[in-house]
Amino acid sequence: MRYDALIIGAGLSGLGAGIRLAQFGKRVAILEKHTVWGGLNSFYKLGGRLFDSGLHALTNYAPRGERTKPLGRILRQLRIDHDALELGEQSWSAVRFPGIELRFSNDLALLRSEIARAFPGEADAFERLLADLPGYELLDGSSSGRSARAELAGRFREPLLVEMLLCPLCYYGGAREHDLDWQQFAILFRAIFLEGFARPAGGIRPVLDLLVKRYKAEGGELRLRAGVARIVVERGVDRALDRGVDRGIARDFDRGAAHGRVRGVVLENGEELDAEHVYSSAGWVETLALCPPEHARGVGPVEPGPLSFFESLTVTAEEPRALGFDGTAVFFNDSPRFDYRSPDALVDPHSGVICTPNNYATTEPLTEGLLRVTLLANHAKWRALDPERYVAEKARAAELALAAAARFAFDVRGKAVFQDTFTPLTIERFTGHAGGAVYGSAHKRPDGKTGIDGLSLVGTDQGFVGIVGALLSGITVVNRRALEGAGSAS
Repeated sequence: MRYDALIIGAGLSGLGAGIRLAQFGKRVAILEKHTVWGGLNSFYKLGGRLFDSGLHALTNYAPRGERTKPLGRILRQLRIDHDALELGEQSWSAVRFPGIELRFSNDLALLRSEIARAFPGEADAFERLLADLPGYELLDGSSSGRSARAELAGRFREPLLVEMLLCPLCYYGGAREHDLDWQQFAILFRAIFLEGFARPAGGIRPVLDLLVKRYKAEGGELRLRAGVARIVVERGVDRALDRGVDRGIARDFDRGAAHGRVRGVVLENGEELDAEHVYSSAGWVETLALCPPEHARGVGPVEPGPLSFFESLTVTAEEPRALGFDGTAVFFNDSPRFDYRSPDALVDPHSGVICTPNNYATTEPLTEGLLRVTLLANHAKWRALDPERYVAEKARAAELALAAAARFAFDVRGKAVFQDTFTPLTIERFTGHAGGAVYGSAHKRPDGKTGIDGLSLVGTDQGFVGIVGALLSGITVVNRRALEGAGSAS
């Protein structure tokens, strides 16, 4: 069967790419290995309750009518009304280190006042940072190669402020240990501190269902239980010979396309699908693993990301406000130095994220309390556990997570009516990301190019994270490749 384009994965970036392609009359199919869509930001039902599997917050919030920021650009290009998302803004969030706190909200004035209060000598330096902050150049495929930690250290005299600014950005998008690329820092800084958090009423599922509905309305095909076994890539010389080109000329052509040209995919059930273009949201490492080894060699660093997480979800009969907490998220660290790396133990309870969906100004109030706690975790150590030990360690890690929440936000110990947890192995199983690396490879490819003609990356390993970032990734790569005549330059 022949398509103009195939998309691997029905996550947010895949859906964004699919809608955009279908809008321009392309025959496109999204191929999803699971029975539900969403990828990293999906949903599941357990104990009679519907849970978001990845959503903490929609970052990059923009109010209705704001058309220049990423959220406005996405909605305009996908032809979705802002009101359809039913977004409720955060109350406030905070970065908490020992003896110090910085609160922020969707109003930058709060963070400005907090910097002036906690670090009065750094207020002017913070204003200079705001003025010098790069824009959304990553959308054009650029990457600075500069260290955000080094850049901040050169701007601020207070090392503690550097650590506190890095903490939430790393937890909500850092794919490498200890640091961020300066360009990635700027993208995340804008998303979290300058634009802020919101939550769709009902969580992620209504958003996903809306996107699927838009995609199908444009004529796109969604195939579930359609895992891709391999990507078919042909050598440039073979393609040229098929077109009747002289063999000598074909060899010259092949030297200009050493990694070949995509021809389509083979599904896990053996079905073959042909396409001029393939867009993969599977991840850089995972996409190359689907390609023939001779075509994947030499296209750049191919290493699984080093970072994964453990998360506990605790349901309580009482809402967080009744337990003394009216914030939405707390990014915590229990020492002056923020050590963002794969821990030596199964989990690291010394830093993390505490969040609750209850304290957003949502149009659909929740009937129960929900607390999510995220900690750094070591995939290899979880992988080494036998089944019995695995269950016991999950329970122990959940206790560590709730103890951290009690220290830095509020205490729900003894109040749970339901609890669930997931580990790096859960992430790996349901997302396909090697090593359970939520944010993918540490080596990003901002332009989406793979080195194989016709094969492009969208999503996490392009450097975009979160709902808005993932959608924007799919849209921008499609705009650049298929809709601006650059489809052969992947």
